[in-house]
Amino acid sequence: MELRSLRLDPGIRLPRSEATGALAGLIGCIGDEAFGQRGIEQLARLLPLGWWTVYRIFDDAPPALHFGGCLQPEDCVAEAFGAYRAGLWRHDRALDGVREHVARGDAVLTHLHALELAPEHRRRIFQRHGLSERLSLACEDADGALLAMNLYRHESQPAFSDEERDTLQAMGSLLLTCVVRHLALRPQGPAPILEFETLTRREREVCERLLRGWTHDGIAADLQLSPTTVKTYRDRAFERLGIHQRHELFALALKR
Repeated sequence: MELRSLRLDPGIRLPRSEATGALAGLIGCIGDEAFGQRGIEQLARLLPLGWWTVYRIFDDAPPALHFGGCLQPEDCVAEAFGAYRAGLWRHDRALDGVREHVARGDAVLTHLHALELAPEHRRRIFQRHGLSERLSLACEDADGALLAMNLYRHESQPAFSDEERDTLQAMGSLLLTCVVRHLALRPQGPAPILEFETLTRREREVCERLLRGWTHDGIAADLQLSPTTVKTYRDRAFERLGIHQRHELFALALKR
């Protein structure tokens, strides 16, 4: 696994128009509920991608997916993260070296091929979903957890080139800043307590996470459901509550 510091190398030249356009596009997505999908669409202006994910990794708890996005016909981000969260994370040694660097206040870029992963991790995520490589930007967040922004290449795409890795190294700190800013704008703290007698347990769990600002992919991974099932529970809950939009859910919860 390759690991680089994100401290700017003056010898790296950025593809100015592509880099500027992608960064401006990502900044324009900050605060958007669809940041996960819109974000990868902007990053794809800079380099070809299959997926991206942003999650936090803890020393003593399962990882937490903030959001993800996919440019492949079938979006399997939530399914893959669900498998990772269900137990693969316990044996993932890929980020061990990263922890040592970020603990010193350094942000890093890592480059990992599927063959470098443990067999089960490789089989259940990379081989199952046709992924070949991962570039990760990582830093320590305010709570001491590891915040990782992961960019994946699909088997149908070319390998990450030296030039692309140089570009991500040069832009990495700015990209992480966009992600951190987006996360800071999401609702913080516990969601308003839902005491709606008409909701089932699953409907209530989905609504509580919607009130915390979670994406459908994040909810799916946390509850080990598919994104489609999450949307079904959301729609059923909204129908029972007589509402149609997320902002109406916030208003209704605050009244309670």
